[in-house]
Amino acid sequence: MQIYNTTNFNPKLSLALGFFDGVHLGHRAVIENAVNFAKANGNKSAVITFSNHPCCYLKNISPEYINTRQERENRIKALGIDYLYELDFGELSNISAEEYLKNILVKNFSPISISTGWNHCFGFKKSGNVKFLHANEAKYNYKYFELPPQKIDNEIISSTTIRRYLASGEIKKANAMLGYNFSITGEIVSGNQIGRTIGFPTANIIYPEDIVKLPHGVYSVETNYGKGIANYGTRPTINGTDTLLEVNIIDFNKNIYGETIIVKFNKMIRPERKFSSLDALKNQIQLDLKSI
Repeated sequence: MQIYNTTNFNPKLSLALGFFDGVHLGHRAVIENAVNFAKANGNKSAVITFSNHPCCYLKNISPEYINTRQERENRIKALGIDYLYELDFGELSNISAEEYLKNILVKNFSPISISTGWNHCFGFKKSGNVKFLHANEAKYNYKYFELPPQKIDNEIISSTTIRRYLASGEIKKANAMLGYNFSITGEIVSGNQIGRTIGFPTANIIYPEDIVKLPHGVYSVETNYGKGIANYGTRPTINGTDTLLEVNIIDFNKNIYGETIIVKFNKMIRPERKFSSLDALKNQIQLDLKSI
């Protein structure tokens, strides 16, 4: 998959439009539709998205993402997309829907098809939507696909809902909508090594600032080094102040400082709490391990 941060002349593409944070099951339906239509017609496919979330400009806030930009790119690539365009929303936020369709999409890509979700909007003040894309099919000679909402237990899958589930510790519900386990990737850094003194050494990771925050607590996880439990929080038993993700990997005791670890979350076991002693903490960790 080739990645661009600006448009170029690349005609006859099957396009998928959206921000695609999380690349959840609903996003996959949109992207796979574009890929399949391109293959059926002997053409290439592309995702048209933005480098930063639109709310950075529209609401002047920095959102908490489900994926890092690299993770989003990797998941889009895995779906078979040929090209990924990550455009600057700030440069396009003030143009009308007609200008965006005509001068960005049609002029650069001459799309054979456009695929979006059922609630897709674009253009100044969200002036473009699915009805607009349907209405312009004949004018610009593309096939438009409006993908219906994907649901689990009659609830519409969305990035907003997934963020809410993650923020409340409902990991299983979030994972079901994602179609994979929410994860954090980071470099293993040195800690205070107190876990080692009670028989539970940990791999410590600084939690990414721009990723949705889980509740402070203990989690069942799987990593690229094995399964285990993770504590995300301030470690109140030792009067910690900084927030850290600590992972105890079962039956693993190698030196992996400086290595990259991928922590996939299965479920929340319990909230973080302060214990009266390290022995009490040790006893609770033994119980936590039985819950993974």
